[in-house]
Amino acid sequence: MTAAVAVDLGKTGCRAVLWDGAGPARDVHEVPGAPGLATDDGVTTARAAVLAAVRPLLAREPAVRPSAVCVGAAGAAAAPDAARALAGLLLGDLSAEEVAVTSDAVTAHAGALGGRTGVVLAIGTGAVAIGIGDDGAYARVDGWGPWLGDEGSGAWIGAAGLRAALRAHDGRGPDTALLPAATERFGDPDRLPLALGRDGNPARTAASFAPDVARTAAAGDPTASAIVRDAATALGEAVLAAARRIGGEHGLDVAVTGGLTGLGEPLLGPLRSALAGSPRPLRPRRPLGDPLDGARLLALDARGPHEPHVVRVRRTAPLPPVPTPPVPPPAVA
Repeated sequence: MTAAVAVDLGKTGCRAVLWDGAGPARDVHEVPGAPGLATDDGVTTARAAVLAAVRPLLAREPAVRPSAVCVGAAGAAAAPDAARALAGLLLGDLSAEEVAVTSDAVTAHAGALGGRTGVVLAIGTGAVAIGIGDDGAYARVDGWGPWLGDEGSGAWIGAAGLRAALRAHDGRGPDTALLPAATERFGDPDRLPLALGRDGNPARTAASFAPDVARTAAAGDPTASAIVRDAATALGEAVLAAARRIGGEHGLDVAVTGGLTGLGEPLLGPLRSALAGSPRPLRPRRPLGDPLDGARLLALDARGPHEPHVVRVRRTAPLPPVPTPPVPPPAVA
């Protein structure tokens, strides 16, 4: 079986696994993510994150050379030239036969539905719904980044919570438990704008407040509850739009994946309600796998419905063989 590297490169974290063909992956290595391929220096920062995640895995298995690498990268859908540039650089960096780069939403879709058709809502720091129909129809809804879209995402929820906290701090808005929660996490509210940009990734920093917003909502805070309900409504609209755009008359499988599902019922309960009113029957499915599973599928199989949205770069010259460790001579009695 072909050895493969799968990478899930998000704005918050970058995870990588190595499948050596001898069984399930034994280790996942995670490092900080990158702002996205569509940003300035997006290829440089993405390349650094991928190598930081992958090279330790390869160092542990020096006799394994992956023939295929697939990276699901945030921002790839909006920057196909950057995706191709990243694939070309990684082809040399990782000594692979082929490198594929696609959107992290596409790998999430492939993993969640096992490479089959349907709609997958991927929610983490960002948010995007991907629909793939039986006839090959494709729809990408939202995923426009923290300043223009990603409605209902971790960054969106966190930023809405921080805005509500600052409105309460100013006396412009209602009192809310979000203010002490923000103060506990970020310190003096007057310095919150500086805290938000302290690591160079404001969306990721804002998303770190989303669990606080969900906990505050679960405790009954009206302001936090309204934010989470609005997020669920926005996410439901994205799923319904993707379902409409790929067409069809029969029921459609729908899965929700991503780190924001960890917020639990404060978000997922209203989201289920938002989807219940769909004119087209939607079949909720537990995700079969995560974006790493999807990246593995796409690394090893270029025949699925996702292929039109994958950039692949193949090596044109053969690589030298992997050196075989010397065998020590038998001991002399």
